[in-house]
Amino acid sequence: MEKKKFYMTTAIAYTSSKPHIGNTYEIVLADAIARHKRMEGYDVFLCTGTDEHGQKIEEKANAAGITPKEHVDRISAEVRRIWDTMNTSYDYFVRTTDDYHEKAVQKIFKRMYEKGDIYKSEYEGMYCTPCESFWTESQLKDGCCPDCGRPVKPAKEEAYFFKMSKYADRLIKYIEDNPDFIVPESRKKEMINNFLKPGLQDLCVSRTSFKWGIPVDFDPRHVVYVWLDALNNYITAIGYDPEKQTEQFEKLWPADLHIIGKDILRFHTIYWPIFLMSMDLPLPKQVFGHPWLLFAADKMSKSKGNVIYADDMVNLFGVDAVRYYLLAAMPYAQDGNITYEMFIAKYNTELANTLGNLVNRTVSMVNKYFGGEVNAAAVENDLDRELADTALDAAKGVREAMDAYHTADALAKIIALAQRSNKYIDETTPWSLAKDEASLPRLKTVLSNLIEAIRYIGILSEPFMPDTSASILSQIGAEDGGLESLENFGSAPARKVGTAQALFARIDEKAMMERIQKEIVEPQIAAAAAEAAKDAATSAAPAEEEKAEGVAFLPEIKIDDFGKIDLRVGKIVSCEKLKKSRKLLKLQVEDGAGTRQILSGIAKWYTPEDLIGKKAIFVANLAPAKLAGELSESMILAADAGEDDVRVMFVDDSIPTGSQIH
Repeated sequence: MEKKKFYMTTAIAYTSSKPHIGNTYEIVLADAIARHKRMEGYDVFLCTGTDEHGQKIEEKANAAGITPKEHVDRISAEVRRIWDTMNTSYDYFVRTTDDYHEKAVQKIFKRMYEKGDIYKSEYEGMYCTPCESFWTESQLKDGCCPDCGRPVKPAKEEAYFFKMSKYADRLIKYIEDNPDFIVPESRKKEMINNFLKPGLQDLCVSRTSFKWGIPVDFDPRHVVYVWLDALNNYITAIGYDPEKQTEQFEKLWPADLHIIGKDILRFHTIYWPIFLMSMDLPLPKQVFGHPWLLFAADKMSKSKGNVIYADDMVNLFGVDAVRYYLLAAMPYAQDGNITYEMFIAKYNTELANTLGNLVNRTVSMVNKYFGGEVNAAAVENDLDRELADTALDAAKGVREAMDAYHTADALAKIIALAQRSNKYIDETTPWSLAKDEASLPRLKTVLSNLIEAIRYIGILSEPFMPDTSASILSQIGAEDGGLESLENFGSAPARKVGTAQALFARIDEKAMMERIQKEIVEPQIAAAAAEAAKDAATSAAPAEEEKAEGVAFLPEIKIDDFGKIDLRVGKIVSCEKLKKSRKLLKLQVEDGAGTRQILSGIAKWYTPEDLIGKKAIFVANLAPAKLAGELSESMILAADAGEDDVRVMFVDDSIPTGSQIH
């Protein structure tokens, strides 16, 4: 019988920089779901890839002195390397610079234009470069991008627009008629209440202010704007062409599942369905907007040394341990947290002590007491029945949890079975049974039951920890009989186990944290400081050039005048927005002798979270002044970093608070 297809995708990774552990979570999640679907008998096609166009890419390449293509080639290869390092079983890796994708997008754009869904006009509003998004003044949050919180810049240019409102009512009806289209439920309510019900504005779908994009073939001054380009990868990757449909596209579309981060849910549940309606194509069956992985509930920042990369974690702990944490520690609908300490604690408790110890001592006892021979499992008393029921419950629970994409719940069922198996050892005391020859038949039953429980663990673990699963099954001399072999406890025949091998060695937390500090955290902070210094030097360089062009500077001062200014290093210990002003932030700064309050007009460029814990330079002997009714006891030094852009002059965290700047 032909297998039922299951086409699933991840969001394609943006090629601005190397993906961190939070970005990597998505492909590991998708891979676990794909592997489980294959175990259920589905013909799975998992697609991932990289998003490679846009203004941000062009700017990064120019700053590095290379072409945009050279930049995206390097980052795309890095993304693929990390996906492969994480042992992910994707079937196709799409790049938006692939020739077939670019040609298909040009045809799609033209067809939408000819249909009257796209028209040319002029855009004037606020633009967020990192998000590649335009916003109106009313959509801004405290003057910044509502998605990422970063500063926006005014932009005005000729552009093509898509008539979003034309399809809005049809989309609302689709969402209402298909309650599982957007999950979790909270994400669906957010899209309807925040975007659809207030009314959709027409969407900018081309740009003329930069060149790194797919040219509009009938108007080559324009390049296709990122979302109309990037979102179409889900169909171009499987062979979609507006002029002719391929066998693969006909087989796989519509997608059964799009897995994406909650921050880009709007693009996938509003823009993408409307684009598909314009193309007269079926909509995807489901979009799962997963939460974020945060570093101790904070954003990752190189200057803090808390950016975690998957390949670094693999080098320290192994692939399956990293996969396990990502899938076991992430809630279904709320953000998850990771720190090195949290990782080590979970590793030692659940992987080393519970799972690893169970397999190692059980296989060792079978070899020691019976020369490696094991019978089929048998239920003789209540303890045996409890173990068997826990195994059967795990098999059922994992399937139910994975069908709803609750990976943490699925792994909790597996660990619960391992815990119950360890308790079964304590209750049956095999070492005591081994002392009495009359108890040897019972001992063999106990060990056979344990091996059977471990077989359940080995098979159920495959989607989450593939290598560990294979090692477990090899050690107990069992084959992967698939999920159907878990319907009856004791279905595995008598056999011979292998040699016991450690699955997860216990970690010395103190020694590991010292290694992490030396090998990862300190180099990361140093690199961030060097990059900041380079940026500062770069932004300062144009001043000399501008002087020759007649730009006005302040009058020259003598060395004695400069000596009157006391510049010090201060640590920002707290920060909040000033209610009476949209421009001012209120900072509490440690100055080496105490704490002083500083008001700074940088609210447009920084959030409090960007500043807390950082060290900066302040004028220590500036006379206090009142601003917006609040006392300001100094000022923070900041640089004019370009048109409508300001950057605080942060300093290396190793410089002591209160140090004088000479």
